[in-house]
Amino acid sequence: MLAHPTLDKLNAMGMAGMAKAFGELVANGEAEHPLARRMARAAARTGMELPLRSEACGTPQVCQASPPGDTRRCRYRAERGLDRALFMKLLGGDWINAHDNLAICGPSGVGKSWLACALGHKACRDDRSVLYQRVPRLFAQLALARGDSRYARLQRTLGHVQLLILDDWGLEPLNEQARHDLLEILEDRYGRRSTIITSQLPVSAWHGVIGDPTYADAILDRLVHNAHRIELSGDSLRRNLPRKA
Repeated sequence: MLAHPTLDKLNAMGMAGMAKAFGELVANGEAEHPLARRMARAAARTGMELPLRSEACGTPQVCQASPPGDTRRCRYRAERGLDRALFMKLLGGDWINAHDNLAICGPSGVGKSWLACALGHKACRDDRSVLYQRVPRLFAQLALARGDSRYARLQRTLGHVQLLILDDWGLEPLNEQARHDLLEILEDRYGRRSTIITSQLPVSAWHGVIGDPTYADAILDRLVHNAHRIELSGDSLRRNLPRKA
């Protein structure tokens, strides 16, 4: 299966989150997995989107994370920093029942989105509602929705979904409105719902990304206080992708 045409098509369709995690999927050696092949076939149909749904129940889940591949083939090399026991425990889902959060940090391309989406799809299979959002796009959506009924509806969805995946946190500093929106989301979720957040930055640098010290303290208290942590390292897995001709 040609990986790059699929990546190009997903990006052209505006499905950047799926494209990113698909690239990590291929780099993890899962390009021939049935879910990855299904995604490639769908990407070949112009304009077709793939909201993935739980097969464990009759009602669709709000799950738009990319296919995780076979988690049994996940790489647990010591130099990568992924603890097998911790990841298997997270797949069990008790942390979601306890309304804990999860922070996945590490350099670009080491598999943060792949792991987050693997956990998201497992939650879907366990009959939980899951929503994947890239942080930059989420704040843009909230800004566009502000002032009409879409804003309140989007905030309700973000607050009530059982597992919220916030991908690519910390790419740029937050402005005043983004700080307010994020605090409102986390206030609704704290102690009631679980959140996965991925970032190239270590948790120690998040305070600076938020900017305002008062907001930063409030946001991180709700996000990090009860969070499990995975800190990945190593070279980008995308280096294993085939080069374009």
